[in-house]
Amino acid sequence: MEIVNMDYTQFLAMKQEIGLLIVFIVVFLYDTFLPAKSQKALPGLTAVLMLILTVCGIVFEAVAPETLSKTAFAGMYVSTPVIAALKTILNVGVVIVLIQSVNWANSSFMAMRRGEFYELLLVTLFGMYLMVSARHFLLFVIGLESASLPLAAMVALDKNRYESHEAAVKYILTAVFSSAIFMLGLSFVYGLTGSLYFNDIYAALTGAGVNMMLIVALAAVVSGVGFKLSLVPFHLWTADVYQGAPTSVTSYLSVISKGAAAFAFLVILVQAFGMLYAQLWEWMLYALIILTITVGNLFAIRQKNMKRFLAFSSVSQAGYIMLGVISDGAPVATAAMMFYILVYIFSNLAAFGVIGAIERASGKLSMDDYRGLYRTNPRLSVAMMLAMFSLAGIPPFAGFFSKFFIFTGALSAPGVGTAMYVLVLIALINTIVSLYYYLLVVKAMFIADDQCVIEPFRSSASERLGLWITVAGIIGLGIASWFFSELNVLTATYPLI
Repeated sequence: MEIVNMDYTQFLAMKQEIGLLIVFIVVFLYDTFLPAKSQKALPGLTAVLMLILTVCGIVFEAVAPETLSKTAFAGMYVSTPVIAALKTILNVGVVIVLIQSVNWANSSFMAMRRGEFYELLLVTLFGMYLMVSARHFLLFVIGLESASLPLAAMVALDKNRYESHEAAVKYILTAVFSSAIFMLGLSFVYGLTGSLYFNDIYAALTGAGVNMMLIVALAAVVSGVGFKLSLVPFHLWTADVYQGAPTSVTSYLSVISKGAAAFAFLVILVQAFGMLYAQLWEWMLYALIILTITVGNLFAIRQKNMKRFLAFSSVSQAGYIMLGVISDGAPVATAAMMFYILVYIFSNLAAFGVIGAIERASGKLSMDDYRGLYRTNPRLSVAMMLAMFSLAGIPPFAGFFSKFFIFTGALSAPGVGTAMYVLVLIALINTIVSLYYYLLVVKAMFIADDQCVIEPFRSSASERLGLWITVAGIIGLGIASWFFSELNVLTATYPLI
């Protein structure tokens, strides 16, 4: 066995993790040692620090992307410009969530738990960093649990509401069971291959015969990650958790964790189970994607609570993201998935920004309460309309191009057969169904002539800033098509395989 010398200098390969750890330490020390009268500056400080970290990531990507290619801890941790770009995309979403949550975090209710919210959020983001950089299942599990368990505490932050308690219990039980299933699959994988390194597993499975234990192993791994992505039939926790959690936590849970889990799933399938996936699970994942998109759409039509509505919308969106996952790591498909995640961040956070502002001003969460909203709050109505148009994929907004690129990327994978064309066709038909229920919200705000339920109000400066950023992203990414081209060049230069 080759002995690999390891020392503390290997931590220097984890540039973005170190930067995030510095942000966490500053936030923790500020929350712990500064007096209560200074605590209201904590949300702004956290947002500024994360913005600096995001800008640094963009600068490194633009100036010297080759410096981001690092391997550490005997190959357990890998950083590439593509992985660094995804972490920067996640950071963009976190910055928007932090800006939108300033007013909520500074409320009297959050006075005693303000610091805990930001510290838990940063810990979960650190876990997601490890998930996408892991090339060994031990490190992946550490990242997975670091990203999952603190989220249960975040969901339960509103301890005076029964719905928050219920959501936290459902989330923690789901996380525990999915982790147990995932670990069961890993135990089978280790028993069959003798390693937890992705590359070693791939090599051991290449040319090996297929047996029942191998099938069960991959089924357990797919099921464990499927819970994190809210893939059907592992999605049943999603609506209840989204409804019960504070809106700022729901917005974070709906986009950031989903993007990290999707990319990590792509890496696992391509680098660890590529051969077995092609032989056994390709058709099963096709079925999983069709079910996820279709069931998410059909259940979204029935929802009146806006948070449950967006929960099933996110289930459907997870199915579209999976079109980039099943492409065997094709550079165009990987770039399309990353672009889709970025557009989804802007679109979904715009919708949650409006929902959060209305909830804090009036306590209203029903779609029926949005009737005539344009007459009382026209700016919020326009922001919500743009978010719905983007999520539905209506041109010329960013969501149209993200869907177009994800369909193109799925069809660009090597060895595409008739089944992939049928899958993309079914996904395309489902966009028509999604257009119907997204337009229900627009109809309620602009066309319904009922008496207005929500009175005119002025949202806070941080909420308005968050909405301006998200709206700019929805419109800007629909115009600046060169951004996808840059991602495509990046993924082609530094492919996953």
